[in-house]
Amino acid sequence: MQPTDVRNPDYFHKVVDCQWACPAHTPVPEYIRLIAAGRYADAYMVNWNSNVFPGILGRTCDRPCEPACRRGRVEAEPVAICRLKRVAADYKGDITDRLPLPARERNGRRVACIGAGPASLTVARDLAPAGYEVVLYDGADRGGGMIRSQIPKFRLPEEIIDEEVGYIERLGVETRYGTWINSLKSLLDEGYDAVFVGSGAPRGRELDVPGRREAAAHIHIGIDWLSSVSFGHVTGIGQRVLVLGGGNTAMDCCRSARRLGGGKVKVVVRSGFGEMKASPWEKDDAMREDIPILNDLVPKEVLHDNGRLVGLAFERVRAEYDDKGRRRLLPTGAIVQMACDDILVAIGQENAFPWIERDIGVSFDRWGMPVVDPLTLQSTHPWVFFGGDAAFGPKNIIWAVAHGHDAALSIHRLLSGEDITERPLPEVHVSSQKMGIHEWSYDNDVSIDLRYKVPHRDKAAALTDIKAEVELGFDPVLAFKEAQRCLNCDVQTVFAPKLCIECDACADICPVDCITFTENGDEADLRGRLNAPAHNTGQDLYVADGLKTGRIMAKDEDVCLHCGLCAERCPTGAWDMQRFLFDLASVAPQRTAAGALA
Repeated sequence: MQPTDVRNPDYFHKVVDCQWACPAHTPVPEYIRLIAAGRYADAYMVNWNSNVFPGILGRTCDRPCEPACRRGRVEAEPVAICRLKRVAADYKGDITDRLPLPARERNGRRVACIGAGPASLTVARDLAPAGYEVVLYDGADRGGGMIRSQIPKFRLPEEIIDEEVGYIERLGVETRYGTWINSLKSLLDEGYDAVFVGSGAPRGRELDVPGRREAAAHIHIGIDWLSSVSFGHVTGIGQRVLVLGGGNTAMDCCRSARRLGGGKVKVVVRSGFGEMKASPWEKDDAMREDIPILNDLVPKEVLHDNGRLVGLAFERVRAEYDDKGRRRLLPTGAIVQMACDDILVAIGQENAFPWIERDIGVSFDRWGMPVVDPLTLQSTHPWVFFGGDAAFGPKNIIWAVAHGHDAALSIHRLLSGEDITERPLPEVHVSSQKMGIHEWSYDNDVSIDLRYKVPHRDKAAALTDIKAEVELGFDPVLAFKEAQRCLNCDVQTVFAPKLCIECDACADICPVDCITFTENGDEADLRGRLNAPAHNTGQDLYVADGLKTGRIMAKDEDVCLHCGLCAERCPTGAWDMQRFLFDLASVAPQRTAAGALA
């Protein structure tokens, strides 16, 4: 194998599995260390620079970082990364002097953002302080998009949305709330230099079965119903409620229905429990509130009495998989009937672009989705960009934020006359953590620590108030204990072969046998000859040559605990523990009230 080029910005980035998995590439171990040190405002700003909405995401993120967490490889559960993010938001204090200020001078460029959801807000956050005149359009009277309209207040309090959306609005963004865009062509004719479409996936899929139209009065599309609940237009529901669908929207619907009077609420899903799209913790929260989840049932007919809803008939199915893992649902012939007073349909969402003319240069595929470059977010119209659910269909907030960052950078480069396909390299900083012969600037003790549980409001009290937040969050004491579970995966073992005397002390002391001095070979051969065979080919081997004996050092990054014992034991300093910081390229430096660059 060739020696590893650790100067490649992505090499150590990939070793920080949680950051690599985060679409916005938030420096997770960095902010967790700051939380452990009680530096909550600093931890908040590390988050804000990457994911824009720490308080919101600390309560609602889909957490792609957590399945990647290295702690989850040695224990049942990963570090509570998402809920630690909330700790930074809850205890940060006043951080307004750390936020960018509105630009002193405009650069003469105007950008329209359609929809005031997380993708558009991120575009505005990045462009406005850099001198762009950003105009934010939304049909609602306040910003936030689906964050405000579809996430129940018992999961995300209104004041958190107001606070973090407000940070962006105060950057000099012009908001035109209560304004619907009916024609993209007309908007382009107003002289905007670029348009970003972040309008989400605003249309819920219909239930197309016999009886649907006749009993329409008590059958509701889930996302529309959640919006009506959020804005106070709906304050009650029937006693017996069926929620159709297996995603997070269905979980929000069933838990909201319980709080609005639904004493007997059931979730009914066509797939198996393990195949549901809802996050595992969302399913747990629903079942904790005594909501059963019934699987392998496909709706067949709405039962009604002259238009009065009385129930729903389902056919029980079983799953069969072909040799490629594709699922097919086969009927068993069994019919199951369930009585109900209301039905909430949460079986998916779709995009709707009736306001985008088909003759202005924006191409759509056969599913009605815009043709978008996944790197630049540019459509086939050079001045029109898409992001979030509007670009690739329903996903989650953190992906929308990542799209917003990418689109803002593309717009900036386009309007600066640069090639938008050429992406600036990230900023990478690597610094030794050595403070003495055997002392490091971070806590490197490795221990077995089970995940700490987030306190919840008493169930009886929570179910009587639809605005009472259920999760209470970690207090500083629990936050410190949970933060200590982080293995500091961003503090990298860096090897200098010229200093190595091949005493094998590092290999002897390594608790997981991840270091091997051996003869070189091709990757498949080498992986099998290590002290502990490296079977996970998804993570690299760290290979260094230049040793006096002609051997190589090979380290399996997959199982390394970043404990630093190799560096402590090394008599020549050939090993060092170096903190790796990775920051994606942004639009431009931004002034803050404290006088620093954000």
